[in-house]
Parts: sequence; structure tokens; C-alpha cells
Amino acid sequence: MIAPRFVRAASLAPTALRVNVKRSLFSSSTGATVECAFERLSGPDEGIAVITFNRPQARNALGRTFMAQFRRGLADLRFDESVRVVVLRSAVDRVFCAGADLKERATMNPTEVSAFVYGLRAAFSEVETLPVPTIAAIDGAALGGGLEVALATDIRVAGAGAKLGLPETKLAIIPGAGGTQRLPRLIGASKAKELIFTGRVLDAKAALDVGLVNHAVEGVAYEKAIEIAREILPAGPVATRMAKLAIDKGVQVDVTSGMAIEQACYAQIIPTEDRLEGLRAFKEKRAPVYKGK
Repeated sequence: MIAPRFVRAASLAPTALRVNVKRSLFSSSTGATVECAFERLSGPDEGIAVITFNRPQARNALGRTFMAQFRRGLADLRFDESVRVVVLRSAVDRVFCAGADLKERATMNPTEVSAFVYGLRAAFSEVETLPVPTIAAIDGAALGGGLEVALATDIRVAGAGAKLGLPETKLAIIPGAGGTQRLPRLIGASKAKELIFTGRVLDAKAALDVGLVNHAVEGVAYEKAIEIAREILPAGPVATRMAKLAIDKGVQVDVTSGMAIEQACYAQIIPTEDRLEGLRAFKEKRAPVYKGK
């Protein structure tokens, strides 16, 4: 069970965060409202970074300001060696992310639409290629681009009120930010085609049954996501990064090539201080203290 200092995501507002954090919020130079907040937890949870979507007036729709803040924060996290796990969550009641900002999209000409969708695709690839494990805490609706950003994470947790789907074909378009590629790789081509062709929206249990999420919880997904993040923290950070790289690259090639990738990643671990610390701790029957070196 999560420690009491975390509040329920369904009722969370930006000022209601009751956690020890090293706050790092990103906004535009014009003083725009923070729609995407980045926080680094401290104390026993040091090493966990939390990305909070907070655009309540638009159900966390992916607009220009939101995406600018999101990508700026991702760039900062990518090169922060103190970060070991990243959790994505929402502060907006009953919604994780409603997808594209269609009102904003309606004001764009075709060239602007193409450029913006390209930016979405690039941003979600930046999520996918973060060197540390990523966890999506899906409390509420994750539709269209909202599900596509979750698909770019390593682990997905659906809360009791989660609704997941790619309904783009009902708007005479297709998923354009990785949905047609990541979904079939996750659940298989046939199941992905059915979900995309029909635009069907799944609840948490159905999403678990089809393999879309790792966990479906009766309560708040964020609590389970933090629980998983805490399980990851004690692991060697270099080893975790190399394991993620080996898996992500290996699944894209034949098994023989995958073995070569695994070997190359393992070679990066052999000269590390952490590997020697792990051996010492095992011999001395104590918990290891890893420094990511």
C-alpha cells in the first residue's frame, strides 16, 4: 500500500501534492500556465520522477503549450543521471489524456497539422527512448494520442475508471503518433486491427485481458505505479538501463542478433563499480548501495 503522503490522483490539484519533491516545473517564457509538471521525489523515493498532466479545461488535450512543456521536461530528464524511474500521471479528474486538442487542430492548415502530428510522433518516441523505466498511471480516459503516449511507456497501470482506445477512424483519420505501430507490437496485429477499425474503447479489465496494460487495479493507478517504481529503485541503475536497451533493441531483430545486443549491453556493465558492489553485498549479506557508476 502506498504511503499516506501520496494523495488520490482523482482529487489531486497542483497545490495539493503532499510529497517530498525537488520541484522542477516547466512553462513558457511568456509565463504560460504549467500544463505539464515535472517533479523529482526525495527522501526514500529519491530517483523517482513524476510527470503530471494538468490541463483540466481541455481534459489534458495535447495542445501546443502542453507539448512544448512536455518535450522540454523530457529533454531535462533524459540527461539526469539521478533519475531511475519515471511515472506519468494526471491531476485531472476522470481523465489521463483525451488525445489531440481538436479545437486547436481545427484552426490549423494542412501543413500545420502535418507538422504538429510529426511533433507528437517525435515526442512519444522521446518517451519510449528514455533510458530509464517508464510507467503510465492511467486514471481515467486515455484516448487517441492519450493512449499513444501510454503505449510509449514500458509499463501501464489502469485504474478503476480507466477508458482506453484509439477512436481516430471515427473521425476519418488514423492514429498518427505511433498507435498503428506500437499497439500491434504489444497485443498482436489482429487484435490491434480490430480495436483501431472499430474505435472500441476498453475499460481496465478488458484492457488487461487483451494485454494492453500490465495491471488493472480497483483503486487508483498512480498508487500501483509508485509501488512498482519503488520496487525498481533498489536495482542497479546501470543494469536497469542496459536491460531496457537490450530488450527494446532485441525485440526488433531476430534472436541471434538479439543475443549480440544482449552481449554488448552486458559488456557495458562488467567494468562498473555497481557490479562489484553487488558482489560484495551478496558476500557480506547486506543490502547493496548502488551509485550508478
